[in-house]
Parts: sequence; C-alpha cells; structure tokens
Amino acid sequence: MDSNTVTSRITEIVLPGKVEPDGLQVTTRELPAPAAGQVVLRLDATGVSFAEQQMRRGKYFDQPPFPFVPGYDVVGTVTATGPGVDTGLIGRRFAAVTKVGAWASSLLLDAADLVAVPDGVTAAAAETVVVNGVTAWQMLHRTAGVRSGGTIVVLGANGGVGSTLVQLARHHGITVIGTASPRHHTAVRELGAIPVDYRDPQMYQRISEIAPDGVDAVFDHVGGAAIAESWKLLRRGGTLVSYGTAATKDTEGNSQLPVLKLFAQLALWNYLPNGKSARFYNFWAGKRRLDSFRSRLRADLTQVLRLLADGVLTAQIAAEFPLSEAGSALSLAESRTVTGKVVLVPDA
Repeated sequence: MDSNTVTSRITEIVLPGKVEPDGLQVTTRELPAPAAGQVVLRLDATGVSFAEQQMRRGKYFDQPPFPFVPGYDVVGTVTATGPGVDTGLIGRRFAAVTKVGAWASSLLLDAADLVAVPDGVTAAAAETVVVNGVTAWQMLHRTAGVRSGGTIVVLGANGGVGSTLVQLARHHGITVIGTASPRHHTAVRELGAIPVDYRDPQMYQRISEIAPDGVDAVFDHVGGAAIAESWKLLRRGGTLVSYGTAATKDTEGNSQLPVLKLFAQLALWNYLPNGKSARFYNFWAGKRRLDSFRSRLRADLTQVLRLLADGVLTAQIAAEFPLSEAGSALSLAESRTVTGKVVLVPDA
C-alpha cells in the first residue's frame, strides 16, 4: 500500500465547549496520510472515561482548549503505515492511550504507542481495560505495592477503574472492601469485594468495623473534604492513593484549584510521623522521558490484556453505543446507574 497517497474521510465527535452531553457535535473531515513513524488506526472500540465527563465541564486538569475531539483510549485495526513503519502491522489489532482524539472513526497515531491485543479478545472487551487496566495495575503494584494477604478499600468499586482494581487485587490474594450504591452491591460481591453503601453517612465507620486494624491502601478518586476520612482508614505503613477529584466536578470556578488543594493536603500528610504515605497517581507521570514511559505502559497493559485473555479478568462492559451516539453514551456513563465501562463502537 502506498501510504503517501492514503487519505480517507473520517467521522469525529467534537466537544465544542462547556456543553451538556447532547451538545457534542458529529463532524467529518479528511484524514491526511500517515507521516514517518505513524499509522492509521481504524476504530474498533473506544470508551467513555471519567476524564471526558470532566472535560465537558472544562474541569479536567490539563485538557486542551475547546473545541477538540475527546477520547482517552482506543482499540483498532491498522489500515495504513507511514514511512519507516513495518507494513506487517496492517490488518492487526492494537490498543493505545491517546488522552484526547480517540472518538473518531480513524485516527493517526505514532506506531510506538501501539500495544498488541491478544487474539481471542474482542475489541470492546479490550477497551474496558486499556486506560482503566493500566491505571488499576499501576496504582496497585507500582504506587501502593500492596502484597498478597493485605486489605484495601476501593471507592467506586462498580466503576471502570474500580471494577478492574477489585479483580486485580483479588487475583493477587488481597481482601477488598468496595464502596458502591446498593443497586451495585450484587455486582461488587460477584467481583469478590465486600460491598459498603457509599451513601451511608456512617460509611467510613462501617469500613472501620470490617477492618478494625486499618487497611493497607485506600484508592480514592473522589477527593474533596472526605479524603481525610480515607486517610484515617490506613494502618501504620498504609498508603492513600488519590487519583481524582470527582467530589468537585460540578463546582464552579477554577478547575485547577481543587487539584492543587489536594496536592497540598497529600504533601502535608507525608510529613506526619505516623508511617503512612499519601500519593497522587498521575497516569502521565514520567511522560517527559518518553521511551521509558512507553516501555512501562506497554509492559503493564500487556500484562492486563493477558489476564483478560486468560479469563482472570472479566470485561465489565456497561453498554455499547455507535460512535455517532456518543452524547447518549456520555449521559449513561454520568448517570451512575451502570457497572463497568460504556463503550463506543463504529457506526453500522
């Protein structure tokens, strides 16, 4: 295939500004031929993550200026290669983390960002564990380093990251206490966690009753004032892993302020002489050293995809929508009524 002449008309979902989910725009444009080191990846599946829910409110910490195409990760098939890229990639399925741009029928990517998807794993199943799986794996093993026999708390155990984190922890012999609304308790229990009602005003006390000696780690995507309660749950030597500020997603004002306040609080706790530690997990940490970042990402995602292929992980697909119905998909993801990840697939 002469990649230098390849252009195609693609469909993209554009976030034009601070809009409700139904304000997303379906647009088309010409996709240029891949440059040196690039491939064209045809969409097989992408998804709705918490990042897009914050981005539409202008609340994601370092989102690009409006308008832009959202889409944090993607699974797709290579259809063309640029100069210097192995043409043997054409026709093969890969996953990639994009941060933005994945809500498109095809997109240009650096070949170095591709991670092979094992045969026998569907695109939608793989999509549920790309950014969610890497996030869960790195937080559990690289950030908190929880060992077999430990006990952890996962806030939002029915969510995309939470449900993956529960499964990974259980696979490694870790006891999990997972918060969720009562409607999701059966699903959380089936994943292997002990469910606790996140709407219960005594939620943190309930967790303390289950783990009276404290826990080895708390994984908190909520932030806000209640993060102090997560800190109190830790035993000596335990780790609080903060990875979001869901509590302030609807708060008006500077989107960076809640994050900066959170950083300050975590830093302060690390100076206390109680043997506990507070860490903020940033998926993009180390991106300045691009080669090592890519190497670590590829290694971790390959591990997670292998666990999925082997049946250790079960893909938590909340629903599938065609790409052009991204607004409806985003509404469902924000409704808090589903377990797992809402997935976007190509239009028929």
